[in-house]
Amino acid sequence: MHETKKTAYYIGTAVVLLLLAMVTAPDKITSEAFLDQGEEFFPDFVDPNEATTLEVIDYDQTTASAKPFKVTFDGGRWTIPSHHDYPADGKDRLAKTAAGVIGIKKDDFRSSTVADHEALGVIDPMDEAASLTGRGQRVTLKGSGNQMLADFIVGSPVGGREGLRFVRVPDQNRVYAARVDIDLSTRFEDWIETNLLDVQKFKLRKVLVKDYRINERTRSVDRRDELVLSKEGETWKANKMPSGKVVDSTKMQELLTALEDLRIVGVRPKPEGVSQSLNELAEGTKISQADAYSLQSKGYFFSRDGQLLSNEGELQALTKEGVKYILRFGEIAYGSGDALTAGGVEQQEASGPAENRYLFVTAEFDQSMLGKKPTPPTDKSYQGKPDSTWTEEDRANRLAQDAYVKWERDLADGQKRADELNARFAKWYYVISADSYGKIRRTRADMVVKPTES
Repeated sequence: MHETKKTAYYIGTAVVLLLLAMVTAPDKITSEAFLDQGEEFFPDFVDPNEATTLEVIDYDQTTASAKPFKVTFDGGRWTIPSHHDYPADGKDRLAKTAAGVIGIKKDDFRSSTVADHEALGVIDPMDEAASLTGRGQRVTLKGSGNQMLADFIVGSPVGGREGLRFVRVPDQNRVYAARVDIDLSTRFEDWIETNLLDVQKFKLRKVLVKDYRINERTRSVDRRDELVLSKEGETWKANKMPSGKVVDSTKMQELLTALEDLRIVGVRPKPEGVSQSLNELAEGTKISQADAYSLQSKGYFFSRDGQLLSNEGELQALTKEGVKYILRFGEIAYGSGDALTAGGVEQQEASGPAENRYLFVTAEFDQSMLGKKPTPPTDKSYQGKPDSTWTEEDRANRLAQDAYVKWERDLADGQKRADELNARFAKWYYVISADSYGKIRRTRADMVVKPTES
């Protein structure tokens, strides 16, 4: 009887253990963990054109700080808030990025343990309490009215599986492997129209290089040379060109290409008064002391007669349509990263690998490039006749009228183009690379050579 009780006890214990095993079976845990595998992260986000704001936050290991970059549509235009609301060429790029976010799926569940976040690289870059390593890239897309469309952290690549990254939704512990095929650039130049002048080199007809320097202590101007390069037919010629010398055709093409391809690497906002000062000075309005200091800090000075001078001279480029670009070369702009592209706390070293140059750009319209204004015909009776009945005088009057109309149209178009460019340039000091500066800052010795040297 004693043995029977023992047997019953063991059997009962076994049943209990079996029931516990069934309740806590690993396959049940596994099925729950993988319950949402294959689902989309953001199933309600279906239209990429809904996105009006993209924010990408990186983590800078060297400064142990988060680096946010945002592009947003506000007030009818795309801007970059981190860069003084500089206009962004962002609509198509943002739509492409948004389209890449739509349909991102939870391909594989990997972990729900917070301790794994560092190894998988999905720690929120904004998390001030977490480890300095293992930070991911946080991506947020919003629609109008600040509506949240998508918010996720992109972590490390998944080993052995090309195109997959570890992904986590902020404030959630679960981490997934997901195919993330989007370009998450936070480079300023990737989001703007970097082609500053928007000019085609075949339209350029004249380049004027004013080679002077300003003594910033005495404000005296050392005017060394004025080089005028003019296109005559298919040949470029220079003023004061000695017999036996020519304009170096290779270097001339390099200069024209450099103007066509001139890229900016940074921007700084001008004080509001500076953008109006050039026109106002012509009317006798004085520039404020604060605005004068802003100009001087970038290498620009107003002369007593109201001319804006720059401490490294200037270049003027004139198109066949009469649009004149005036490029004034200012101080060296040191720095890298955001200090270069947006300003902020700039490096003060007197040298370094990132020596760039401030550039002040304006545009004017030069009517002389259109030639003499045609005289319209006094007799326009041809307009009421069938052209089959026109006399030679009628045809001549028609040609004269066409020439006059074209000249007037070209005049209006040229002035409009110059005004549009000035509106674009007015608010900004630009920064160009040392390489770009070297390609457009030419001297007579660079450009005028013996034929054998060309």
